[in-house]
Amino acid sequence: MTHRREFIKKSALASIALGMGFDTYSSPFPNLNLKVGACDWSIEHSSDPNGLAVAKEIGLDGLQVNLGNFDNQLHLRQKSIQQEYLQKSKALGIPISSLAIGELNSYPYKSDPQTEQWVSDSIEVAENMGLGVILLPFFNKNDLRDDSKGKSEVISKLKNIAPKAEKTGVILGIESYLSAAEHLEIIEAVGSNSVKIYYDFRNSADAGHPIYEEIPLLAKDYICEIHIKENGKLLCEGDLDWAKIGELLSKSDYIGSGWMQIEWSTPKGADILKAYQHNLAFVNKNLNPA
Repeated sequence: MTHRREFIKKSALASIALGMGFDTYSSPFPNLNLKVGACDWSIEHSSDPNGLAVAKEIGLDGLQVNLGNFDNQLHLRQKSIQQEYLQKSKALGIPISSLAIGELNSYPYKSDPQTEQWVSDSIEVAENMGLGVILLPFFNKNDLRDDSKGKSEVISKLKNIAPKAEKTGVILGIESYLSAAEHLEIIEAVGSNSVKIYYDFRNSADAGHPIYEEIPLLAKDYICEIHIKENGKLLCEGDLDWAKIGELLSKSDYIGSGWMQIEWSTPKGADILKAYQHNLAFVNKNLNPA
């Protein structure tokens, strides 16, 4: 129970500090020095190599790519598709930042047997393509809230696959609506440094979790990569305090994968290119200040 004990201890210390009126995060913070990418599904090019050209046009540092969908049999598992991505990435000078398995939201890892092979194959894909993080989403049909059986199944499956991830140096990132403590319960139960949290500030806030308290407790040791978003709004139009988030990450010595990914931050009917250029400028000003 090491992770949970550390979390409880740090939580208590943080509460004491706040209670005494200490403001640890009030000074100007150094540049996070994180590269800024986007999720390919958010720029309307899910599991499409042409998304790399859109990322370049936006001005992003890279692109997070989806493994594929059920209809194309998660086609990035094919060596020919991997090569197509890598060739376009090199030609455009736009790196592939990380991998995601979006279909887990429709075909739940917690209950659908075929998904075990998908995750196993994705580790080989990541190794072949030189990627360090694979996002495992737990939303919609794969939601783990109030599902103890589902959590147990996920823990069992992650225990089985973690050694393969460890050998290749790949991190499996859990993204969900769970609290910090619940995430740490899973990490502790799996017992592998190859399983971490893929943190989404908007999702956690929407689930009712105190993100400004969770960030300092999780960032340095447990978060592998982050999503930056305001669902259906430009980043400047939402209610999250992104400057504060950037400051908390910086003061927590957050490094993670070295990437942050912009996701779902386009108002209805807005031009994707212009919206993401606006979001990119906002991120560079508020989370990566010069």
